[in-house]
Amino acid sequence: MATIIIPTPLRKFTNSQSRVIIAGNNIKECINELTLNFPDLKKNLIDEHGQLRTFVNIFVGDDDIRNLQKENTAVKPDSIISIIPAIAGGSGATDNITFSKEELSRYNRHIIIPDFGLDAQKKLKAAKVLVIGSGGLGSPLLLYLAAAGVGNIGIVDFDVVDDSNLQRQVLFGVSEIGKPKVEAAKARLESLNPYINISIYNTQLTSKNAMELISQYDVVADGTDNFPTRYLVNDACVIACKPNIYASIFQFEGQVSVFNYTDAKGVTGPNYRDLYPTPPPPGLVPNCAEGGVLGVLPGIIGSLQANEVIKVITGVGETLSGRFFVFDALTFETRTLKISKQQNSRAIKELIDYEQFCGMKAVEKKIKEITVEEFVKWQETGEDIQVIDVREPEEYQQVNIGALLIPLATVSERADEITRSKKVVVHCKMGGRSAKAIRELEEKFGFENLYNLKGGITAVLQER
Repeated sequence: MATIIIPTPLRKFTNSQSRVIIAGNNIKECINELTLNFPDLKKNLIDEHGQLRTFVNIFVGDDDIRNLQKENTAVKPDSIISIIPAIAGGSGATDNITFSKEELSRYNRHIIIPDFGLDAQKKLKAAKVLVIGSGGLGSPLLLYLAAAGVGNIGIVDFDVVDDSNLQRQVLFGVSEIGKPKVEAAKARLESLNPYINISIYNTQLTSKNAMELISQYDVVADGTDNFPTRYLVNDACVIACKPNIYASIFQFEGQVSVFNYTDAKGVTGPNYRDLYPTPPPPGLVPNCAEGGVLGVLPGIIGSLQANEVIKVITGVGETLSGRFFVFDALTFETRTLKISKQQNSRAIKELIDYEQFCGMKAVEKKIKEITVEEFVKWQETGEDIQVIDVREPEEYQQVNIGALLIPLATVSERADEITRSKKVVVHCKMGGRSAKAIRELEEKFGFENLYNLKGGITAVLQER
């Protein structure tokens, strides 16, 4: 009986089980048995032609089945099968690099490491690293790169600090709420290390500016939270011949790898498209805003990402090029899986329309939100509002607050039941599905009076 490790995003289809024992002689039999036991899982693993979806990779042990016998790969009773879905180097010359007395004192703990030393510290000071995103992953990543002495750091982000960020984005504090993230980040990093240069780009990374920005740096670190930008970063790095230090997080699970890295022998490793040639369908994999993330997880994964950046710059140690690291915070299990370049991968020669390619917006329009406290105040003061519940009927039967039930899948066909003449509060269990419903209604029907209840009915019940 083989063991299949279920990733965090798919555990809602396996009754929260992280491991499932399955009988089968090969991968195909095991997956068939798995989807028979958990029918709702099938659409996430198998396409309409009965083939494994392209945004899902399967490993036996630490080997990618695409490099073995694919779905016919044999499975032994003690085999560990990992399902890995897609989740949202170099340095300059160091001859002229010098350090002040204060810098030598600051970096002393690096310099005294036998396998690191002054030469590696010089490489850090000479390096130019572009960090895409300064949020959950970008916060610990930037803090540790700055503290380590990376001499030139660029930050791309066009968002502003929100109070909801502070649960995990440790780069910011209450006093920065409302400020552009890049400006707040620059101030924080300069206070941490005044001996480095910080360049900020308060703009969205797009196909129009990606090559110009990325070409100025030696290493790119991807801290984005959506698939269009992730594929854009990958393709731009491939075209510009830059290593792409990748990390991703969702709920309790994190991933780290190094893509498009050329080693000392001149061999370039796999890129993101070798692992995931195409993105998952829109809406299948929620982002952190919709699915949530454990606050400490970005700190863990972002620190590992910083570690890979430092290794790529200095040449110290073995990078994660050709390997894919997976961390499960719930079970505290880690796996390092082998990945390789795919012979049938299409050549990446130009940037494309990534929103069209992924079938989703890189940046979702911000929706209006209301806290439980504000919601209660509206009710107590007699504010004329309509309340919509977009959960499923069985959830509504278990507990409800008297709202009009319009399940998420039916909001478009029942849009005429939603008033436009007064404020409408939309809620679900935690706030993710209601946010989707609001975006759908605003984009399709032009609603301007919808408010998402932060924390959903769960927050309401906790307040009572």
